[in-house]
Amino acid sequence: MTWTIPGYSKSQVDAAGDVLLSAEDSAVVDIAKFDDAFNIINNWRASHSFPLNTFKIGLLDRTSKVDPKGLVAQRIKRLSSIRLKLERFRGMKLSRMQDIAGCRSIVSTVSHVDQIVSLYKKKKGIKHELHREDDYIRKPKTSGYRGFHLVYRYYSDRQSTYNGLSVEIQVRSQLQHTWATAVETVGTFVQQALKSSRGENEWLRFFALMGTAIAMRERTTLVPDTPSSKSKLRGELKHYVKTLDVENRLSAFGTALQITSRPGRKRARYFVVDLNFASKQLSIRGYNSDELTDASDDYARTERKISGLDRDAVLVSVESLASLRRAYPNYYLDTHSFIQLVKEITR
Repeated sequence: MTWTIPGYSKSQVDAAGDVLLSAEDSAVVDIAKFDDAFNIINNWRASHSFPLNTFKIGLLDRTSKVDPKGLVAQRIKRLSSIRLKLERFRGMKLSRMQDIAGCRSIVSTVSHVDQIVSLYKKKKGIKHELHREDDYIRKPKTSGYRGFHLVYRYYSDRQSTYNGLSVEIQVRSQLQHTWATAVETVGTFVQQALKSSRGENEWLRFFALMGTAIAMRERTTLVPDTPSSKSKLRGELKHYVKTLDVENRLSAFGTALQITSRPGRKRARYFVVDLNFASKQLSIRGYNSDELTDASDDYARTERKISGLDRDAVLVSVESLASLRRAYPNYYLDTHSFIQLVKEITR
């Protein structure tokens, strides 16, 4: 396989990020300048694929040891997500963004999460630098998000080309994953960045309360500024479930979703997932493990065509097509598990 290598300096990458941000702010866009910036950003993202693959293999090994039913996936950060993050953190430079490349382990319980993190902490066989860690299970975000993040800087004495590139590892329980993907799905349809704690206060409050409800089930730290009493929590949740018409609205998201194409390759490992919210059409294109360059090019072309909030695309890698829906139910507009959870908690 031919891996993409960084083709530009960090200052050029940062300048391209500035162009991306200014294009969002400006009513008039210099197309040629934006195209150049897009090419630089795409090369920068794609050059993370080699270290990302290395970390994914390590995460697969640790996950299989702890929870054979666990699921591992990887993704390259979407252009829209990069733009939003640069907008939120105006002092941030693109070359220093730590989650351009990310892999995720979804396991059954919080105990499994802790065991995987412990394997990383032992540092057995790891030369890479642990740059930072965030325990959002013991210290949940006010949004209700929970999970454990580890950010590594790649290091190899044989592949120094990629040294210093960052990869983020996320480890979640299944309940935490159900919450997070529901946030993305709802955020998509109400066209608000709920994932970034931006949007209607009612939805933000509802998901914060659900974060605490899940924390109670998992016997971990509750979300700040939410009730510690189960009866008060249930009462407030019932209010928002009724006010927001949660069950009906979430059930309607996936209705009549048309999957317009499926991967023809039986051994596909990379998938370009393209969801049109307006027409409710989902396109999935699969590529074998030695076709990453083709997948990256297809993804870049797809993203280049996207304008507005009614379409989204992502390049991901999972072990099979069957695993794709489990790892990314939000792209299937699938909130069934979350709806069942809401019903159980408010019953």
